[in-house]
Amino acid sequence: MLTHDLRQVSLALLATFSQQTCVSVGRALPAVLAPVIVVDLNLSHVWIGVYFTISATAALIGQLGCGSFIVRYGSLRMSQVALAMLAVGMALSTFTSPWIFALSAIIGGGGAAVSTPASSHLLGRVSPPQHAPLVFSIKQTAVPVGLLIGGILAPWMSNITGWRFAFILVAVACIALAALLEPLRKGFDDDRVPSHAFRLSDFQTTFTSVLRIPELRALSIACLAFNGMQQVVTAYFVTYLVHLGYGLAAAGLVFSAAMSIAIPGRILWGWIGSGWSNPRMVMAGLAFGMATSGVAMGFFTAGWPVLLIGIVSAAISLTALSWHGVLLAEAARAAPEGKRGAVTGGVLSFGQFGALSEPVLYSLLLGLTGSYGLGFIVCAAPAFLVGILLRRPQSPG
Repeated sequence: MLTHDLRQVSLALLATFSQQTCVSVGRALPAVLAPVIVVDLNLSHVWIGVYFTISATAALIGQLGCGSFIVRYGSLRMSQVALAMLAVGMALSTFTSPWIFALSAIIGGGGAAVSTPASSHLLGRVSPPQHAPLVFSIKQTAVPVGLLIGGILAPWMSNITGWRFAFILVAVACIALAALLEPLRKGFDDDRVPSHAFRLSDFQTTFTSVLRIPELRALSIACLAFNGMQQVVTAYFVTYLVHLGYGLAAAGLVFSAAMSIAIPGRILWGWIGSGWSNPRMVMAGLAFGMATSGVAMGFFTAGWPVLLIGIVSAAISLTALSWHGVLLAEAARAAPEGKRGAVTGGVLSFGQFGALSEPVLYSLLLGLTGSYGLGFIVCAAPAFLVGILLRRPQSPG
């Protein structure tokens, strides 16, 4: 069985970081290239939120049901499955039918959602408990790294070869990485239980298990608010700037620059949560920060200086896109032994409720009012309430 060995931690971190970077690039492309895709498929911009709602629904199902598969097949094998399903989803996205494009959201979203519970299960085994927030935060920098890569390369590739080529290239990269991870499986999947069976009741068990423990319940509520805000930002940020008069390449560059702030941001919060401050208080501060910066985003106008938009965007990146490592490390710490993947999936399933509901709310507000800014203001409210919740003394039972 694995121990807290530096070499094993480093190798596990490299493997999980690589697969989550690839997944993040794949999930970023529909958001970054949304202005081009909706024109090509002759769709309303309101359908951007619908696409991400479909993806979030599939992710919710994937995260609720993945626990038993992680136990049976191992965390690394399920990471490979996540990459393969995302590749299939990206390939299907290149078809001209909007219905097949929606199907790609189901396959890609459901598969990609397994990547975080799988990697959390592995890192929870090999990470020293006192350094877990930092280790998880380093791994979770893969998400902004992927968003950065997607934000820079996707518009450039789209202008040269078309958006479909960008999707195919990412699909090929996912398959290649899944193959490269195979030699590591013997060592990292040595805790799998081949006799463990999947049951439909696992969906309910995973969901309710995190509600029984007060600490996990608070983390689940926080994940709902945080992930919902993140999904709205990543789904509509580029389109919002294009609406304000920015070109697609310029909007993508601002998006990438803002996302890059989350890379050191996640490490910073993980480092602080590993010994300098109570992780719960770190998350409370992040909640208030993303609520404030989300409201500020809602007041963007074409007359705002680029520098000011950049500052607010950096603030939203440091908060709404930088909470993951601290929260996931706390979820893994509070999980029963051998249930880290299932518990992480349960906590993240609440996050998917946020990712499912807030883009729909944003789309409804956009359709009713025509305002891109109002949605950011309204979707910041849950984060503010979570900040108040996390500041309260923790219930013992």
